[in-house]
Amino acid sequence: MFKGLEHTAIASPNPQRLAEWYRDHLEFRINFEYAGNYFVRAANGSMLEIIPSEGERPSNKMKDEGIRHLAIDVDDFDAGLAILKEKNVSFLGEPFNNQGNRLVFFTDCDGNILHLIARPAPLP
Repeated sequence: MFKGLEHTAIASPNPQRLAEWYRDHLEFRINFEYAGNYFVRAANGSMLEIIPSEGERPSNKMKDEGIRHLAIDVDDFDAGLAILKEKNVSFLGEPFNNQGNRLVFFTDCDGNILHLIARPAPLP
């Protein structure tokens, strides 16, 4: 019956700019737009809906309540990291290892937190 997450929405003061950022930096495809809302699709089929925001973000700390980050899966961590560096992405620290995984945290053009992750094997 329930198949999983179909998409996740992110509110932005400039949805078009944010949709283009995901296209230009993470190879997402802008696959649908209506009334200032954008759907962007990753290579694995996962989607983000980018909607116009109403008001300002009160905080953006890693441990604030609510959704805290989006994890971007890569086949080649070093190649993905190099691409993000070439595109002058803002990193929140250096790459590190955690339980055999390689990670690095960064932000999109609106300050939303993401991280690149390469796992040696999928989670069970």
